[in-house]
Parts: sequence; structure tokens; C-alpha cells
Amino acid sequence: MPKLYEGKAKIIYTTDDPEILLAHFKDDATAFNAQKRGTIVGKGEINCTISSHLFPLLEASGIATHFIDSPNPNQMRVRRVQILPLEVVVRNIAAGSLCKQTGLPEGTILKQPLVEFYYKNDGLGDPLLTRDRLFLLELATPEQVSRLQELALEIDEILTVFFNQCGITLVDFKLEFGLDQEEKLLLADEISPDTCRLWNQSEADRDRRIMDKDRFRRDLGNVESGYQQVLERVLERMRD
Repeated sequence: MPKLYEGKAKIIYTTDDPEILLAHFKDDATAFNAQKRGTIVGKGEINCTISSHLFPLLEASGIATHFIDSPNPNQMRVRRVQILPLEVVVRNIAAGSLCKQTGLPEGTILKQPLVEFYYKNDGLGDPLLTRDRLFLLELATPEQVSRLQELALEIDEILTVFFNQCGITLVDFKLEFGLDQEEKLLLADEISPDTCRLWNQSEADRDRRIMDKDRFRRDLGNVESGYQQVLERVLERMRD
């Protein structure tokens, strides 16, 4: 089928049904707004498989998503949505840019989850937005923003419990949402070690505990191993 769009992590194809798209997950890896590039062998299949298990988990808890099914290990059929130009980030523990911008030590447990909105714009470096700037740019309505915050916190609660059961701490994660034909908000994109910070609860060492794309960002090595461990634990928990 014709290619509709190619991003940093996925290629989106049309299908015979105009309201259904096929997402092909790539092994390409980028960081720091694509200033760093590389390949993580097997990443596409791992991320697609993890997402294909976590989306139904969220659906079962009442979170509407774009997920339909996964016809191949690195492909996912999804409902066509109009993606909002916002990245919704939920933080449970201080890490990454939050530490750089606030001076909080990495690993500081936040008193309550922090929900942040970033402008999904590569040319501008995906900047952090205030609500007033978000509304100034007309990226979403006040009602949509309130609903996005509600959904983000609900998803955080569900995923935090699930990953804890896997022996993994959900540090923070990024979500993307889209609008379907009826203007309903659907969770889109993916949930994977590419979009989540995940720490191994059985590993005390600061660097060795990392199981996500920070291994690639920070040149820690054993990137594929970190991703594979997340996959194995997710699948094992799903079988229980």
C-alpha cells in the first residue's frame, strides 16, 4: 500500500480501508531532536510487540486508543486519527530535562505526578509550553487540554501498577493523542522503551538499572538487552 508518512520511528501506510492505517515500526533510533542517530537491532519488533500488549490493557480499563491489531511482529493496524501537535509527558520521578531545568537530583520522587505539554514541532525543538502559549497557538481547546490531563493521569495509574508487577519502575513517559472522525480523543503512537523511562527494580546501580532509550542517549551500551528485558517481563506478566 502507498506510504502516507515516514517519521523517525515509524512508516505509516494506507490500507484498503481509508479509516485504517498500517504502522511499520523501524529499528532506527534518534535522540536530542534527531541530532544523534543510530540503529537498535530488533527495536521495531520489540516496541510494536510491547505496544500491542499495552494498548489492549489500557482499553480494558476504559482508555480509548487507535490500536486495532498487529498482523506482523513489527506492524500494527490502527484507526486513522488527526494527531494533535502536542506531546503529553507524565513524570513520576525526576529525570532527564526536568533535572536539567529545575536542578532536582535524578531519582527524586515527585509528591504527585507532573503532567507537561510540549509543542510537537521538530523545527522548534519540541519546546515545553505554558497553557497560555498552548492556547495562543490554538493547539487544542481548553476542554481538550483538561481531558488530556485526565487521561494522562489515568494512564499513568494503570501503567505504574502494571510495570510494578513486572519489577519495573515507570519514571516518566510521553503520550500522543489524535482525534477520530467523531472528534473523539484516542491515545495514539506507541508505549515502549522509546517513549518511557523504565528502571529495573532489581538493579541498584544508577546506570545498570536503565532499560529504555536512555541507554542509547547516554552511550551506556547493551541497548538491545535493555529493550529485550522489558519485552520479556511484559510478556511474562501478560501470561500470568
